[in-house]
Amino acid sequence: MHREPLRSTIVRVGAVVAVAGAAVLGFAAPASAHVTVNSDTAQQGGYAKLTFRVPNEKDAANTVKVEVDLPQDTPIASVSVKPVAGWTADVQMSKLASPLTDDDGAQVTEAVSKIVWTAGQGSAIGPGQFQEFDISAGPLPDADQIVFKALQYYSDGDIVRWIDEPSPGVAEADLEHPAPTLKLTSAAAESTTGGSSNSVAGAALGLGIAGVVLGLAGLALGLFAYRRLTATR
Repeated sequence: MHREPLRSTIVRVGAVVAVAGAAVLGFAAPASAHVTVNSDTAQQGGYAKLTFRVPNEKDAANTVKVEVDLPQDTPIASVSVKPVAGWTADVQMSKLASPLTDDDGAQVTEAVSKIVWTAGQGSAIGPGQFQEFDISAGPLPDADQIVFKALQYYSDGDIVRWIDEPSPGVAEADLEHPAPTLKLTSAAAESTTGGSSNSVAGAALGLGIAGVVLGLAGLALGLFAYRRLTATR
């Protein structure tokens, strides 16, 4: 008598779960495909290789051009571009409001403000693909992070502007088109981390040596006992 209502309830619950799942996937897809910047050695005052990863988020168009703006409020004195097969890089300079001093003590009055990568014939980023663009940059500014605004040009004429910046109360995950943001570590934190790592490595080495010594001592005692036992027989 009660089977039909129960069956209807199960169907409705299944429909709700399916709709919720589709909604979650719909919101997650754009966020997982945004342009990012990463580095393994991004430290304040240091030099690092920065990698801009550009995925193609369209099913029927190619990415044919990528434009990255370097912030001028925290300019970087030295920037060089790694060649990418099939792409040309146009590095644009801008005059600085306040000159910088490089490692040799010379005054730097201009810095890279924009890099534009353009795909050659047959080198565009197709659907389901991504490309990485590397630069070497430094000294990195004394800041917690660097925000690089980027534009992604498609073969269908569409331009996706990855320029949204996090603000108080708004997380990066909530932004529709988050700008590529690089987190920087401080030199003091890096030094402390390195010291701690060295201490841990030293302690581990010491324990390993102690284990070997104890093992040899045990082996020697075992041989000594065996010889005494065979001598008394």
